[in-house]
Amino acid sequence: MHQLIDSHCHWGHPRLQALQPELWQSCIAQGVGQLVVPGTHHASFSQQISLCEAHPCWHLALGLHPYFSDRHTQQHLSDLAEALVHHTPVAVGEIGLDFALDTNLEGFSIVHQEHWFIAQVKLAQHAKLPLIVHSRKANDRLGQLLRQLKFDQGGIVHGFSGSLQQAEKFTQLGFKIGFGGTLTYDRAQAMRRLVKALPLTDIVLETDAPDMPMAGQEQGQPNRPDMLPRVLAVLAQLRLEPISEIASQTIANTLDVLRLN
Repeated sequence: MHQLIDSHCHWGHPRLQALQPELWQSCIAQGVGQLVVPGTHHASFSQQISLCEAHPCWHLALGLHPYFSDRHTQQHLSDLAEALVHHTPVAVGEIGLDFALDTNLEGFSIVHQEHWFIAQVKLAQHAKLPLIVHSRKANDRLGQLLRQLKFDQGGIVHGFSGSLQQAEKFTQLGFKIGFGGTLTYDRAQAMRRLVKALPLTDIVLETDAPDMPMAGQEQGQPNRPDMLPRVLAVLAQLRLEPISEIASQTIANTLDVLRLN
């Protein structure tokens, strides 16, 4: 079987770096051979760039996450634009909208979040790079903005939570839909119905490590990229399709949408 790709792993997070080098060795042993490492805020860019440049299997993405929208500045945006030129990331991300945050606070207002999202979509369009998109309670608005901006580089909507109709609106724009640890919970019935309804060609696998722990994981322990095969196994169970076929297609989907060799 080909080695799996974790399409969303915060590899530079201290909780994962504290587990090195054993964690990466475990990834290889479990059949996880590549990671996409999205950025979240300006302060981590330098460390993240150095980390990914040290290993060809760790793929750099850079972006300004809505969780930190109260901290972003125009200088951060300028530095991001420069980094896209000089460090050739595979995507702009993790960017997006999070309407589960307290949007009554000035730094997290819808207007504020949309300002940073739109600016980064324009950077990605100019650089001809796909996006890695964070969306909480914002699927419809994100789809609307992407259509208004005529964004045509595709990308991944990570940790997707929404309806089949919302997912299809993203896939029509060239996006893949990312599923991770939430799928391993029996109670995630809506998500489980969704992964059975979507074409396999629209799905990619992720962990969002060290966040979004999987079912049965000890409370307080970080999620890990070497647990990605659990997501694959549940997906195969739900779709009643061979695990090798799902592995092969989800790998191909990730390679295609992020234009990886």
